[in-house]
Amino acid sequence: MSLILVALFLALLAVGAPIAVCLGLSSAVVIVMQGLPVAVLSQRSLNALDSSPLLAVPLFILAANLLNATGVTTHLFDLVRMIFGRIRGAVAQVSVFVSLIFSGISGAALADIGALGAIQINQMKAQGYREEFAAGVTVAAATIGPIFPPSIPIIIYASVANVSAVKLLLAGIIPALLLTGLLMAQIAIIARVKGLPRDTVRAEPKAIARKAVISIPALLAPVLLIGGLMSGWFGPTEVAGVTVAYATLIGIVVYRSLTLRKMGAALRETVESTANILFVVATAALFAWVLTLDQVPMKVSGFLLGLSENPLVLLLIVNVFLLIVGMVLESIAAILIIAPIVAPALTAAGVDPLQLGIVFVLNLMIGLLTPPVGMSLYMITIITKMPINRVIAGVLPFFIPLLLSLLVVSAVPALSTWLPETLMN
Repeated sequence: MSLILVALFLALLAVGAPIAVCLGLSSAVVIVMQGLPVAVLSQRSLNALDSSPLLAVPLFILAANLLNATGVTTHLFDLVRMIFGRIRGAVAQVSVFVSLIFSGISGAALADIGALGAIQINQMKAQGYREEFAAGVTVAAATIGPIFPPSIPIIIYASVANVSAVKLLLAGIIPALLLTGLLMAQIAIIARVKGLPRDTVRAEPKAIARKAVISIPALLAPVLLIGGLMSGWFGPTEVAGVTVAYATLIGIVVYRSLTLRKMGAALRETVESTANILFVVATAALFAWVLTLDQVPMKVSGFLLGLSENPLVLLLIVNVFLLIVGMVLESIAAILIIAPIVAPALTAAGVDPLQLGIVFVLNLMIGLLTPPVGMSLYMITIITKMPINRVIAGVLPFFIPLLLSLLVVSAVPALSTWLPETLMN
């Protein structure tokens, strides 16, 4: 049964069918072939969506769209440029740092690219950076978003793997800071070797203070979100709702740029993005249920534990597997299909569920930068109108800090577990 399911899925994927159609149609065919009731299709799909943590997904998407509509990204970018000053490669460093700040709002790599990509690339091109380098920095920096809270992939992983969403969101903070530091270090090395341009911005202390005052409401959004999670006042769904209310408030009252027309556009974009994500969630749950009927998770668990009982060795094996999967599967679909299969085996071997969740998501975010299904690559080609081979050439140097951060997070469990255990205890 599983072989037929996978064969149908790969055949549909090969002919270019959308990932949700590949998952749902292949599952439906196998269910009918096995003589199971057709009503199972709707029951299992709806059960997958009946999840409280998943309510946070559309709310975080809406919050990011509302804040983007107010123009806060431009204020943040200008402020950080003023602070970094005239060091070599400053605008590239600013791009990474602003991605970290904005990731505390958006929770998704593609949202970061959509909100910041054009601003980052245009600023770097204006300073004399090569377009390939500018695109590479932007795409690599967008991987921070799904690691730092709020993170839509982490929330979905938590709902699938039965892990505390709050703990898993907090577990991503230190790895995201590590990734940010390594990306900035890589830019500093490239700036020194290749003589990257200095920033032309000249800011007096008064100008910096003025821009900081303007940016304070936007900077408080991630503080509110993370503070709510750390304090235990809010769960992921509640904090997402509070973030939406806060984004609406500052957009209307503080920045006075959030009009009804912009709110309508943000709502339409949110509905479209949410529908795409939840369609994949529903069909992937159906696909995973069919695999479970054939006892695939148990068989994979036995196979992995037969290879080794060392948690680090198993993590490295799964890392290689997920890097390959990330090249051919969309990240959310990969989480929904693979997490229920491999998570029980690694947890049984002694891998901490929080560390595994971060390693899992980080792997798949790197997959967004690899063809043939690298969605971040394709999105940046739309923004820059560059051929994808030039974009890939710009991204290649940044695989060094990305893979190094993955290796460190895999080897040092405390990077993922220390903060949530300390705060939640």
